[in-house]
Amino acid sequence: MSVRHAVLALLSEGPKYGLQLRHEFEERTGEVWPMNVGQIYTTLQRLERDGLVCADGDDMDAGQQKLFRITTTGAAELDQWLHTPPDLGAPPRDELVIKVLVAIRVPGVDVHDVIQAHRRRVVELMQDWTRMKRDATPDEVSLGLVVDAELFRLDAVVRWLDAADSRLRRASRATATRNTPATPVSAPDREVAPR
Repeated sequence: MSVRHAVLALLSEGPKYGLQLRHEFEERTGEVWPMNVGQIYTTLQRLERDGLVCADGDDMDAGQQKLFRITTTGAAELDQWLHTPPDLGAPPRDELVIKVLVAIRVPGVDVHDVIQAHRRRVVELMQDWTRMKRDATPDEVSLGLVVDAELFRLDAVVRWLDAADSRLRRASRATATRNTPATPVSAPDREVAPR
């Protein structure tokens, strides 16, 4: 997730100070991704350094908070980010996929047990998200969108785990079949009639 661009998006609505940005970020994302205020200020410093935001009131009294504004360059950066699809061409480095791939060859580990343990956990998470969705009010649109995205993502994980388990079982059966020595077929014993 690009905190940098989320901050630019919030500033596109008008000047804001750091704590306000943190609060609005959490509110807009359904309070699912808590934001450390230090991360907000670090991001603002970098954005200011890069000329994407500017701070009002360098001559402010101690204790007053700086208001940050998006610059024209910052608005152009935000627009480009919003209209540029993320790079989905290469698969992300997914820890769960790596675990399954590694578990296949770890001696004494049943990869099917590994898959089922993760599947159970993902289903539990889906139940938690479903409860959150059920308890949300209709006006909590941001939360609803986040919950829907997470439920779709987790559903895809469960489907992948099921497909992986099935593929590994088929591969195991095929390997077992190839490695089983063929039993020679002998001709049935025939009685030879006396001549």
